[in-house]
Amino acid sequence: MAVTNETKVTQFILLGLSSDPDLQILFFVMLLVIYLLTVAGNLLILVTIYVDSQLHTPMYFFLSNLSFLDLGFSTVAVPKSLVNFILQSKTISFNDCIAQVFFIHFFGGTECLHLVLMAYDRYVAICNPLRYTVIMSSRTCVLLVLSTWVGGLVHGFGQAFPAVQLPFCGPNEIDHFFCDARPLALLACSKTFISENADMINSGILTLGSFLVLLISYAYIISTILKIRSAEGRQKAFSTCASHLTVVTLFFGPLVFIYMRPPVPLAGDKLVSGVYTIVTPVLNPFIYTLRNEKVRKAMKKLGARKVSFLGHI
Repeated sequence: MAVTNETKVTQFILLGLSSDPDLQILFFVMLLVIYLLTVAGNLLILVTIYVDSQLHTPMYFFLSNLSFLDLGFSTVAVPKSLVNFILQSKTISFNDCIAQVFFIHFFGGTECLHLVLMAYDRYVAICNPLRYTVIMSSRTCVLLVLSTWVGGLVHGFGQAFPAVQLPFCGPNEIDHFFCDARPLALLACSKTFISENADMINSGILTLGSFLVLLISYAYIISTILKIRSAEGRQKAFSTCASHLTVVTLFFGPLVFIYMRPPVPLAGDKLVSGVYTIVTPVLNPFIYTLRNEKVRKAMKKLGARKVSFLGHI
């Protein structure tokens, strides 16, 4: 039977983070500040890397792509939540809900693969430094980034397509602050093993696979670093990996909790989801800029150019 004949629910209600009016005001202010910092921080990294020619290297090319993904990831979930906080109606249409499922998993899946790609970049730089420029050529870097986007696209469709096929006849309240495949499947009138577990299977394979590759990569990286004779060399090598490991922990920790278990809703799911959709995108610029001397210097140069430009107006 066609999906349009089976689906009676044309819109859903996102219950959000809290129904308490006082907490809603607090969450609205917090989310607004975090989102503005996310946009400003990631745009600053994008502009800085684009303007400064000294940052036109594979490492910073991957970092700029990560900032773009963080912008997209946060924008899919946060603005709609902000609107729902200030409006009495917290509805979202069926099509918009499915689109949100797709883009959440598109950006999330792409970021999973991109973090693996960044780990591979560090692996080549530390374990095979003499051939780094040959292996990580500009063409190779572009193709690798494109492959992560294709992988994210496949993952997004893999999450949204099963959700479209589900029949919804009520209730229509989603106990979340954005549409995701798992809470959406709980509202379906009829379920199958695939519809109930598609989210865990699809996201679980991507998350677990990416995480295992990351562990293997860093096992080789740490092993190589420990063989470096000079303490200064070891410290410099560890420093280049510390930022990436911090981001990986913040991103994959919540993903493992949400997607690597049976589809049974838990009280903390919304808060844990907020870590990788809201907190991680705003922290990434600070993690990389505070620990990266080249980026800090490039930002100071950018600021000096702006002051000089304004002074001539």
